[in-house]
Amino acid sequence: MDNCIFCKISQKEIPSHTVYEDDVVYAFLDISQVTPGHTLVIPKKHVMDIFDFDDALAADVFSRIPKIAQAIEDAFPEIEGLNIVNNNKALAYQSVFHSHIHLIPRYSNEDDFSMHFGDHTADYTTEKLADIADKIRKQVR
Repeated sequence: MDNCIFCKISQKEIPSHTVYEDDVVYAFLDISQVTPGHTLVIPKKHVMDIFDFDDALAADVFSRIPKIAQAIEDAFPEIEGLNIVNNNKALAYQSVFHSHIHLIPRYSNEDDFSMHFGDHTADYTTEKLADIADKIRKQVR
């Protein structure tokens, strides 16, 4: 896309701090650095979000994640964890509409990053869960 900032970054039209690059993906430091080493992994091919991936692109992009994550851990052996985050569409906090995966090193509970998963266990019976699973299963292509 002509106005996509991540396309411009991967094509070296806009400077970035490269972490890893090959023919399929470009990984670079997120300018916000939620924690030191916060890296974005993008496909070089412009796709808006996970819903635009085909099987081959997904396999190519996601197969690079462990290699880049291991490099982050090796560079920062003091990290105690790593969040892998992929936001899709505006409601899910996607702010740049070129698919990207955040690799966020975790150093402590006070490192200015958090996630919250509400517990709605009491709202779902076995029957409701079975119905939801059935709806999804029928759509798998």
